Amino acid sequence: MRKVMKVAVVGSLIASSALYASSSTKGCVGCHGANFEKHAMGKSKVVKNMSHADIVAALKGYKAGTYGGAMKGIMKGQVTSMSDADMEAIADTITNGSKAPAEFAKDAKADVKKVININEGVDDPNLLSKEDLGNKKVVDETVLGLRKKTLFEEDVAPADVKYDRPAPGTAPRFERAYVNAPPMIPHSVEGLLPITKDNNQCLGCHMPDVAKGVGATPIPASHFTNYRPTTVYKNGELLKEGKKVSPKGDIGNVGDIKLAKAKKLNHLYQGRFNCSQCHAPQADVKPIVGNTFKPDGLTGDLKSGSNLVDVIDEGVQ
Repeated sequence: MRKVMKVAVVGSLIASSALYASSSTKGCVGCHGANFEKHAMGKSKVVKNMSHADIVAALKGYKAGTYGGAMKGIMKGQVTSMSDADMEAIADTITNGSKAPAEFAKDAKADVKKVININEGVDDPNLLSKEDLGNKKVVDETVLGLRKKTLFEEDVAPADVKYDRPAPGTAPRFERAYVNAPPMIPHSVEGLLPITKDNNQCLGCHMPDVAKGVGATPIPASHFTNYRPTTVYKNGELLKEGKKVSPKGDIGNVGDIKLAKAKKLNHLYQGRFNCSQCHAPQADVKPIVGNTFKPDGLTGDLKSGSNLVDVIDEGVQ
């Protein structure tokens, strides 16, 4: 599988050695600034004012869980895999110049308020003409599927796709494909995946209490809600929402059970924990298959936001 994007992690002073070359500071730009001149999320120390020893001590403290205030939760996940040598190298990079590479500084100036229409161009007349097979007298294999080549041509390779994206916090958002569609990831994700029960770095910037400060899309209320029916096995019977739905030892037909009452939680529902099941990084490529799909009601805040928790009974449109 192709590697997915260049490394970037927002909200971190340092990224773990698993994510970056040991002296890379690309992930710092989004929150700390190209010259480390900012208070990350308005809360952290200004890193350019810290000494080499202070930076190393902070990193070691984050890793041990003995250092940090408001940034502690975010930084813990970033430094877990770092060695002492990695920390020294990072501190050297910062104190010997306190400046991120120019291309990363440029990324940081991106118009993050812009919303990009990822469906733009799919209704191109030329594409639609090629896909209009019903009106063609002859249809051969060169217009079928994604190959667009004769089946007798063996040397067919997929398009060269580059997944280079700006650092988190510096990339414009993608417009949703339809109302309440899972938003696609506009920034670099290499090193952020796979998500595990012990390490979900998405939460560091997308939890609602943090997202506003870093300009990230907040996790919606639907992800803090349990919609599954309460299921118990009692006296040899399976009960869902207090109703018997099966004979002893047989789950049976549960189609008569209505949607369970939503249970609002004060924490992220674990059924929503693996973000990459629905949200995926995108590459800047031209569409190769045309379509005329037009989403209904995709206007205003719904282009980059969700109201699913209010219309869960209706589903998506």
